[in-house]
Amino acid sequence: MPLRRTALAFSLAAIHFPSVHAQTAPAELAPVDVTGERAGSYKSSSVQVGTFRDLAPLDVPQTSNVVTREVLDAQAASGLFDALRNTAGVTRSQLTGSTYDNIAIRGILVENRGNYRLNGSLPIINLIDVPLENKERAEVLKGASSLYYGFVPPSGIVNLVTRRAGRQDVSNFAVTANQYGGASVHADIGRRFGDAQQFGARVNLVEGREETGIANYGGSRRLASAALDFRASRDLGFRLDLEHYRKEVSEQAAIRLPAASSGRIVLPAVPDNRQNLASEWQKYDAQATNLLFRTDYSINDNWSLLLEAGKARTERDRHFSEFRNDSLASGNGTLLNYFARGQAYENENYRAEITGRLATGPLAHEVSLGYNLNRRSSESGTSATPIGVAQNLYDPVSIARLSPAYTVPSTGSEIRDAGWYLSDRIQISERWQAMAGLRSSSYRSTSTSARYQADDLTPSLSLMFKPNPRTSVYASYIEGLEESGQAPLNRANAGEWLAPAVAKQKEIGAKAEVAQGVLLQAAWFDIRRPSTAVDAANRFVLNGLAEYKGVELAASGEIGRDLSVIASALLLDASQRNEQNPATYGKTPENTPRRTASLFAEYRLRQVPGLAVSGGLFYVGSRPVNNENQASIGGYATLSLGARYSTRIAGKPTTFQAVLDNATDRNYWSTAGNGYIGVGAPRTLKLLARVSF
Repeated sequence: MPLRRTALAFSLAAIHFPSVHAQTAPAELAPVDVTGERAGSYKSSSVQVGTFRDLAPLDVPQTSNVVTREVLDAQAASGLFDALRNTAGVTRSQLTGSTYDNIAIRGILVENRGNYRLNGSLPIINLIDVPLENKERAEVLKGASSLYYGFVPPSGIVNLVTRRAGRQDVSNFAVTANQYGGASVHADIGRRFGDAQQFGARVNLVEGREETGIANYGGSRRLASAALDFRASRDLGFRLDLEHYRKEVSEQAAIRLPAASSGRIVLPAVPDNRQNLASEWQKYDAQATNLLFRTDYSINDNWSLLLEAGKARTERDRHFSEFRNDSLASGNGTLLNYFARGQAYENENYRAEITGRLATGPLAHEVSLGYNLNRRSSESGTSATPIGVAQNLYDPVSIARLSPAYTVPSTGSEIRDAGWYLSDRIQISERWQAMAGLRSSSYRSTSTSARYQADDLTPSLSLMFKPNPRTSVYASYIEGLEESGQAPLNRANAGEWLAPAVAKQKEIGAKAEVAQGVLLQAAWFDIRRPSTAVDAANRFVLNGLAEYKGVELAASGEIGRDLSVIASALLLDASQRNEQNPATYGKTPENTPRRTASLFAEYRLRQVPGLAVSGGLFYVGSRPVNNENQASIGGYATLSLGARYSTRIAGKPTTFQAVLDNATDRNYWSTAGNGYIGVGAPRTLKLLARVSF
């Protein structure tokens, strides 16, 4: 409580400084029609994440990447990993992505209930494939982000920005299919209404059949979403986002790490990427509903008020299985089947924020004072005792349907994460600016097995120099509070939440716009955070400190009229720094590659108007399978090829497209973490036709 009073008193004192707005143009309510980038743009002109909302990427003193709608369309991206593989340091973790994408950035897990955000605010629950059809772009703010988002790991914030009605009507209809029988239809309709076009609506509808070429896998998915806005006056505007999506498929079985012998693990040969050790009846049935309401009010020419309220709820029934290999030579082992139904996860998020401009002598300030409350609850659902059946890794057999008795009762947990925050962007001179932020956090976590609380103050500081309007150099220091995680189902303390912890991040970087709109970024970072491990009693526990140091490079935009590029690379040195644990000291955290890189380019042929060809190369280096580094999965590179042709048929803009992912049909271990390894997806040919009315 004293920390809150201190932060509030500081901010109220600051408000009484004289205003500088007499020297600036009047501020108007931000337009509500976010229509996206110009055709062919691989570079975003702004970000919508955290305290950096509406800032140009050059003015963000932290590594940020934006995957625009044009990139998503050029790659026919269908999932989060498809989008985020364009940003350095992104890997799959634990799961292969058949049901949803479990992702790590820079070797740090992106927490599924706190790090994924809708329109910069609502924490959505990434336990079901998040659809991209109704999204304008995907943003990644790398590193610690506690100032605005409270308790979140320093892997980064993944922000999804919804498509909204623009100045021109939109009526797009698309059909997508692949060679395995998967198909979907998509309608995207946007309109503005009223004498002054003050009402806007953008509706997206998707219905699809899921087939990926993996045996015993199949199902359906659907999406219904609406993005509505109303400009009531020059000073008052409202936005409402509603989306509901569902996915029901047969979940691919996970592969458990073999037991270690003499401190080493011998991994099996990579099985065929089309096989599935589970059977079709082992369903993953999940649905999610996300609702976000926002009000913007311009108090006067200097100050504005933002109010937001949102709710995200995900429900699922899950028949999950893991294979435990008893014999590397024969591939014989046991498929352990887990059963849970009625699992539910819910996030409520509320934010009130006042933003304004003022002056203290020669310094100009852009100040934000806010309060954020996030409540997260979960129910484990009723479950059954796991059942083991014989299975073979290389020659799987069909598993007869199992009908267990659901005798294990549901347990619940609840988290209350609240905080006051103050952010000040200070214009020192034409070339120099600084940012300072402070958050006073109050955290409460309650479950059947533990109760934790934490009250802390975390700072955020940065200094930026702009030698010219198209170049910036910055240094920043951020402290972040994070949940240490919840013990997974396969641990002796399953469901237990570990005590919260503090992460510290330093970063030095440079950004520049060159040529005709290419954004170049380079950054060195050092993140130190508590690490987790599994102890001798199979308990998920804190394991001291881990340090992640590296250099990250990125480029995105247009090189001339005909070539668009998005590229990234990461050189990472990560190690565990707990001298009291010799089994892990000095070793690389699990599932953390030293090198990742991506390059995607699209070339528009002048000789054939409307035709564009594309290619992408995505590389992930080798990764240790556990914190003890007892084995590693090899690095891999996948190749994507594509072509799209835009024309007019009966006067209607029409596009035909083909994309070939994993073009060489490479077999590889794609994921590690939490005691599992998984196989990458087979070669997939996507065909798409889109027409606009």
